Amino acid sequence: MSRIRKPEDLPGRVGMPLFEDARGPGLGLLPPCFTAGGFCFFREGAYRKEQKMDTPLEKARAGESTAAMERVAAAEGVETETIMRGMASGEIVVVAGSRASVKPVAIGKGLRTKVNASIGTSSDIAELDMEIRKARVAEESGADTLMELSTAGDLDDIRRRILGAVTLPAGSVPLYQASMESAERLGTATGMTDGLLFEVVERQAADGIGFMAIHCGVNQRTVEVLKRQDRRNGGLVSRGGAFMVAWMEKQQRENPLYERFDRLLEVLRRYDVVLSLGNGMRAGAIADATDKAQIQELLINTELADRAREAGVQAMLEGPGHIPIDEIEANVILQKRLSGGKPFYMLGPITTDIAPGYDHITAAIGSAWAVAYGTDFICYVTPAEHLGLPYAEDVRQGVMAARIAAHIGDTVKLGRRGRDLRMGDARRRLDWDEQYRLAIDPERARAVRDDRPGSDGDGCSMCGDQCAIEVAEACMSQTD
Repeated sequence: MSRIRKPEDLPGRVGMPLFEDARGPGLGLLPPCFTAGGFCFFREGAYRKEQKMDTPLEKARAGESTAAMERVAAAEGVETETIMRGMASGEIVVVAGSRASVKPVAIGKGLRTKVNASIGTSSDIAELDMEIRKARVAEESGADTLMELSTAGDLDDIRRRILGAVTLPAGSVPLYQASMESAERLGTATGMTDGLLFEVVERQAADGIGFMAIHCGVNQRTVEVLKRQDRRNGGLVSRGGAFMVAWMEKQQRENPLYERFDRLLEVLRRYDVVLSLGNGMRAGAIADATDKAQIQELLINTELADRAREAGVQAMLEGPGHIPIDEIEANVILQKRLSGGKPFYMLGPITTDIAPGYDHITAAIGSAWAVAYGTDFICYVTPAEHLGLPYAEDVRQGVMAARIAAHIGDTVKLGRRGRDLRMGDARRRLDWDEQYRLAIDPERARAVRDDRPGSDGDGCSMCGDQCAIEVAEACMSQTD
């Protein structure tokens, strides 16, 4: 049993008892089992499930498949053994979570590149209905995963409502919620306790989060490297990275996600959550790409990914955000070589800093190159990037741009060009129904053509009566 402490003993929500176990105080509100004499008693780890004998990674190593492995294998058109071998080697992760309705996704070597869409409230715009709509638009537009990154409102309710609205595997950044709850309770995010941070991790995992971006690599060594190098052109742009740097500077101690990494792994293992090692030192301007702080964090993250796998926890690594085109290949090679080929989750990358309002395009350019060089998973960028919180239409455009980039990259990385060949043939034959069927966005393709004169014939309004294909076909048929 955990020991109950009076509210005045530790800062927390007014009138609610707090708990403390052997690992220190926690500020979470844990459901009581019974009350007696004015005290509430509950079992330690109220959010925990029973420890499972084997995680999916351990089962794959033992040659034992799961329903999720079989399902993703069928979706990818590969044998289940291919997924199992990839998981065992660390080159593939299967993201699911504990929700019964979730549609699992496999990410990694030899598989179709996956696209993530990130949504979530902010202190300026905290509208639950809008976020649910954005989540549904992301799924309807073809995103493979969703990250719920809210920082305002009832964060637990928002997350649970969004998870209930879609079947996509969902990711999160627990540090966001822990920082927000610390600010609410203590008046400052930098007052966050270890107990609160780990309790939020477990709370989110229990809700069915399938992968978590954890900023373990932002430790004292990384911050020292950041301070010693030249001043960054674009500053520190990762919210998680900035939160953790501010916390360490205030507390004058090590990042608990790094210092108590084994405790983190206990929670992730218990709920079969994939560890996505966050890129808190990612560049926010192309001039800052591939600098010492970014590489220092990568070195730490690769070591932690190995430790996670030793503990039976699947792991992938996140990559930098703003990168000039001529450094993308180097970044992919570095991550793959240092990590032993673990899945690479790249945020963007945005390839120029001068196109606000069009960064879904600048990121799509970078993503196509990154995927071609070996990136496995890309996070979309919307037209609202650098300008404001995305709306539903921004989400749709971001997902479509990222899906196009992923497909372009896969034509190189995987050599998958059959769909393009079929589209070329359909265009030569002026088979519009087949063109719509093969299009990445059939509805938009049909709407654009139908909105213009000439859509009732074989050609289109671009050439009108001077259709190059019809002229060429007529000429060739006469020659034959």
